[in-house]
Amino acid sequence: MVVQGGMDARDAAVAAVELEPFLHQVGGHLSVLKYDEHTICKPLISQEQKFYESLPLAMKQFTPQYKGTITVHLRKDSFGHISLVANPLTKSQGPFQVSRESTVAIWQTLQQTASNSGSTNPLAQWQHAQLAHSLKESPAKSLLRSEFCLSSQVLSLVEDAEKNQAQAESSSFNPWGLHCHQAHLTRLCAEYPKNKLHRFLLLENLVSQYKRPCILDLKMGTRQHGDDASEEKKARHMRKCAQSTSACLGVRICGMQVYQVDKKHFLCKDKYYGRKLSVEGFRQALYQFLHNGTHLRTELLGPIQRQLQALLSVIRSQSSYRFYSSSLLIVYDGQDLPESTSGGPHQDLQSARGSSSDNLAKVDIRMIDFAHTTYKGSWNEHTTHDGPDPGFIFGLENLIQILQNIQ
Repeated sequence: MVVQGGMDARDAAVAAVELEPFLHQVGGHLSVLKYDEHTICKPLISQEQKFYESLPLAMKQFTPQYKGTITVHLRKDSFGHISLVANPLTKSQGPFQVSRESTVAIWQTLQQTASNSGSTNPLAQWQHAQLAHSLKESPAKSLLRSEFCLSSQVLSLVEDAEKNQAQAESSSFNPWGLHCHQAHLTRLCAEYPKNKLHRFLLLENLVSQYKRPCILDLKMGTRQHGDDASEEKKARHMRKCAQSTSACLGVRICGMQVYQVDKKHFLCKDKYYGRKLSVEGFRQALYQFLHNGTHLRTELLGPIQRQLQALLSVIRSQSSYRFYSSSLLIVYDGQDLPESTSGGPHQDLQSARGSSSDNLAKVDIRMIDFAHTTYKGSWNEHTTHDGPDPGFIFGLENLIQILQNIQ
């Protein structure tokens, strides 16, 4: 349960939560951490917080529930091991000024470290030991320690993309979130004092109800840079779009994991894989996302298409919004549900999501990542756009058409 509101220092210390890497992060570059079973947190970016706080009612069913913010600080134990600890907000705390650059730079740290990584790198070994220690006790951490930290193939958590890909495809979990978490710890340790407070967003954990969450992260739209992007950043993002399916389809794969029931592990792909795909490659990857290693999950096609159509209607009604660099998550359970099952919370959920007639196929469609979203009245808006977001709509329409072809 997320605790918010005022409390004294003693209560705050008792309520402090040691954050864990979120093992089902398949895309993005900022670290996503697990707060509790139903809540994740991520570094706060003011523009994203403002979006959640002014979210149109029609969009709430297609975004994670916003649960407020918390403060996070580094904690070092008597052995010198570093962890991130979250404390509930107190009423006496003033507003934080958090720039996008300070959080995006976390990913740059990862890229810089990657060029110097390897089993003989003392810094990489120290970082590996830090994370291995911080991942003890919980089931997720135990899995991580036995299957990731002790593997001879992963002596460093920061490796080049090709090696990451080979490891991901044979792992029982997705390592992408660990790399983001490692970059985050590296930056915080290097640039901030231990008692520095950092503000994080609290959001709904969208996969908490799933036993084997299959997740597809799609970068939506034909344009990824925000209105306030520098010329260099603008050119870089335009180049990425032009060289990927973003330009011709309005959508590209930014990461995915799909449970393979025959091999009992997740097949994982990262954003570098998604950038290289042709249009036909994108179609094949979408087919692969719906295939569990033994058969195509055809019962999911109807629920996914209906929810995408509903989202399309909502986006068309949002004038002035531009969801630059936002992603769309498609989530379902890789654990097949018995067709004879009836009643219960799953049926209630699917009735609400419009798919109760598809053998209780649990499917979620959610938009995430709104750091570059602009709209009329947003705090740093310099350009007011007219009408709904054409790039996002273009991507949704193509995605729906490809799913219809698969069906």
